Amino acid sequence: MPKTILTVDDSRTIREMLKAALLDAGMEVVQAEDGIHGLEVLESCEPDVIITDINMPRMDGFGFIEAVRGNGKHRAIPILVLTTESTDDKKDRARRAGASGWIIKPFDPVKLVTAINRVAA
Repeated sequence: MPKTILTVDDSRTIREMLKAALLDAGMEVVQAEDGIHGLEVLESCEPDVIITDINMPRMDGFGFIEAVRGNGKHRAIPILVLTTESTDDKKDRARRAGASGWIIKPFDPVKLVTAINRVAA
């Protein structure tokens, strides 16, 4: 059974790049445009892994991760952060919020799929 990945990013270009890479890897993709939309999408799907950006309108990635971790139904879903941010304090804040891993944009599709498979194991 293919893995289902929820991607949460306000950039249409990044969402399409993620979708292409993940579909090529045989995964199913569900997309959301920001943290609020991501929480809405989670009500109707159970992804194997979530990939989220940090800098988004309405609800940023930190708030989204905290909301997912605060919901018992979705608490155990691995969350990978995909962002241009690379400072140690941002990485630490994401870890404290509940992120499972951190990937810097632009991403390498092979490394992304490897990271997904690692956290979903």
